[in-house]
Amino acid sequence: MNLKKPEVLRVCRTKAQAKKAYDRISRFYDYFAEVSEKKHRDRALKLLDIKKGEVVLEIGFGTGHCLMEMAKSVGEDGNVYGIDISSGMLEISKQRLKKAGLLDRVELYCEDALKMPYEDEKFDAVFMSFTLELFDTPEIPKVLAKIKRVLKPKGRLGVVSMSREDGKSLLLRLYEWAHKKFPQYVDCRPIYVAESIKDAGFEIKHREKVKLSGLPGEIVIAVKPSKSVVVT
Repeated sequence: MNLKKPEVLRVCRTKAQAKKAYDRISRFYDYFAEVSEKKHRDRALKLLDIKKGEVVLEIGFGTGHCLMEMAKSVGEDGNVYGIDISSGMLEISKQRLKKAGLLDRVELYCEDALKMPYEDEKFDAVFMSFTLELFDTPEIPKVLAKIKRVLKPKGRLGVVSMSREDGKSLLLRLYEWAHKKFPQYVDCRPIYVAESIKDAGFEIKHREKVKLSGLPGEIVIAVKPSKSVVVT
């Protein structure tokens, strides 16, 4: 007997509220996020296996740590693009890249990723670290469709996200309660990561479960099929 999975919670704050919140915390974000996020985003980047000369995109680049690693990986002949809703995060990332001497390899853009400003089949790889779960539930398939459009055939997608697969976790249920009770402060929530990516028409190549300060998470590496129908 197949039991229906619980629905993913909605994101109630507006994009304007999200931008304002991340602008406000951009200077302090690393103090509370680095401990829980660094290990898993580094692992996902390693699995994504970005190569010299590639053209890659990060959605929701935050304070720019992954942009730096991606810029090192693509080398002088490659290019890195980043899109983030927060102008505060963009400025922090720009300063970090400039200090490392890597800014000339990176092009940053402040915008909602649902307005994906890039041409079809531009990127060899797209990376999202703790970003997909920030989109409202109806937006998740839309942003994945946008990603699929801008990826080259056989292009790779790497995602690190909170996961709802472990629905029995007490900590997860407490987190979801906090999300419902204080949506302006606990803005993200666990989602069905691999299932959402597969439903968007990607081929799952790697999937592993991780723990995010005790909460369930997933790292998923997927590939855009060489022959696929692009939905915009």
